Amino acid sequence: MVQKLEAALTQHQQRDQVSGHDASHDIWHARRVDQNAKAIAQQEGSEEATVLTAAAYLHDLVNVPKNSPDRQRASSLSAEAAKPVLVDLQFNEPTIKAVQHCIEAHSFSAGIEPLTLEARILQDADRLESLGALGIARTFYIAGKMDSDLFHGGDPFAASRALNDRQYAIDHFKLKLLTLADTMQTEAGRAIAQQRTDSMRAFLDTLAGELGFEQPW
Repeated sequence: MVQKLEAALTQHQQRDQVSGHDASHDIWHARRVDQNAKAIAQQEGSEEATVLTAAAYLHDLVNVPKNSPDRQRASSLSAEAAKPVLVDLQFNEPTIKAVQHCIEAHSFSAGIEPLTLEARILQDADRLESLGALGIARTFYIAGKMDSDLFHGGDPFAASRALNDRQYAIDHFKLKLLTLADTMQTEAGRAIAQQRTDSMRAFLDTLAGELGFEQPW
């Protein structure tokens, strides 16, 4: 099953190469989300491993850039695109719907409430990718793709200006990343998220020291 899921994801990614490669949503991202989901599921008591694995590999089947006006539709488009893959894998209709709901509800921007344990687990598993050392790396990678600055040289932590994470990568920590741990849907996910958030705060403290500023976040 995993080989077919990876093949489907790779095929979609190759088709989307015309819009530019996105290393933050590649096959390795899908594998890490699957790994995160399995770790959380073990602690939360989920027995739907097949649903979680399928959802982990297909949740970004349609990758919409973060600065696109269609960004909020990405999870719904991925859920739609996942159905023929799941049919080919001979999933029954209830299982297909369960996987599609996980995919639809995983997105931060979609604002869809996860109604099942598996949907809550997948949302947490994906959000963990935005935290810790990996989250720092992905933040600056995406900022580079969006032609954003690293930070405001004279006011890096927005003491006297409005936050703007479209212009400054560092602002994204305050506007979103440092708050993600509180949005986690499961206790297991929240515990991992808090550890990773602590490491991001340590990074911000180090950066502030190197720049000669106080870090108020």
